[in-house]
Amino acid sequence: MKLSDFQYNLPEELIALYPEPERSSSRLLYLDRASGAVAHHHFHELTDFLEADDLLVFNNTRVIAARLLGHKSSGGRIEVLIERVLNEHEALAQIRSSKSPKPGMKLYFDGAGPEQLSAEVLGREGDFFHLHFPGGQPLLKSLEEFGHIPLPPYIKRPDELNDRERYQTVYSSQPGAVAAPTAGLHFDQTLLNGLADKGVDQGFVTLHVGSGTFQPVRVENVLEHPMHSEVIDVPLRVCAQVQACKQRGGRVIAVGTTSVRSLESTARETGSRAENLQPYQGETSIFIYPGFEFQVVDAMVTNFHLSESTLMMLVSAFAGRDNIMAAYQRAIEARYRFFSYGDAMLIL
Repeated sequence: MKLSDFQYNLPEELIALYPEPERSSSRLLYLDRASGAVAHHHFHELTDFLEADDLLVFNNTRVIAARLLGHKSSGGRIEVLIERVLNEHEALAQIRSSKSPKPGMKLYFDGAGPEQLSAEVLGREGDFFHLHFPGGQPLLKSLEEFGHIPLPPYIKRPDELNDRERYQTVYSSQPGAVAAPTAGLHFDQTLLNGLADKGVDQGFVTLHVGSGTFQPVRVENVLEHPMHSEVIDVPLRVCAQVQACKQRGGRVIAVGTTSVRSLESTARETGSRAENLQPYQGETSIFIYPGFEFQVVDAMVTNFHLSESTLMMLVSAFAGRDNIMAAYQRAIEARYRFFSYGDAMLIL
């Protein structure tokens, strides 16, 4: 497989810089993965496609205010992106500055008030800096006061107050992500209630999305791409829901590629299948590309993904590369909005 196999041309004006005023008013492109047929709908019509025996699996991670702006003790400006919170006072982070900070260097970050947040560089761990944040309150609370919502690099504007709410799913509950599980952004409480009233079961896994989700593939042979690692938790309750769904003849519908990766990683790590899925908590660096044999997921809700990205490869593995490329072309022609704040696809 070549990287160029997953390339498409997107007019820049189709990149959504802001969300729709109402979450479920986004457009929904329906793709039949058996025939490749597509149809145009709106997201609030999702209920029409689902049956009482189905199970929706959501990722309940919550985006943290992971972007910090400040300066080094030497005076140079810095930008820090928290990649992973290790405990109440330590984290791994990317640091952008004119010169890489050395171990022992102090970093200072400004907030809305007169107070400052400080950190000390403890060293390096691979591509990341290991930082220690002294002080009495937990780091997550400090980030809420001093940090910015880490909007994706293709949203070329500063974060705004509204992003604190709209770049979260309405069911987010587990802080730790630096990017939103964007397929879930289209669900509002009214839609969730309507699905529940229809009898569609709802389960929750956790995958803390890391910045690696935006890491470009830099090799032409995609199998040589080093996949990033993320923390997942697929609890016993979800495994039982998956098993029950299969037993009653329903479909396991993953909301977002992160839910797909969570469920399929769990099957792989535990050596189980959907009918006897076992819980898993740990790391995953699963790389899903065409040829992958899905063990759990029957259908998917997803957004439109970056050209030549690992997420394009994942949806191509699920629905077929030719189907996906044709569907993306139809979406471009119909002026769908792309990426995190854009429209959605339903692949059945």
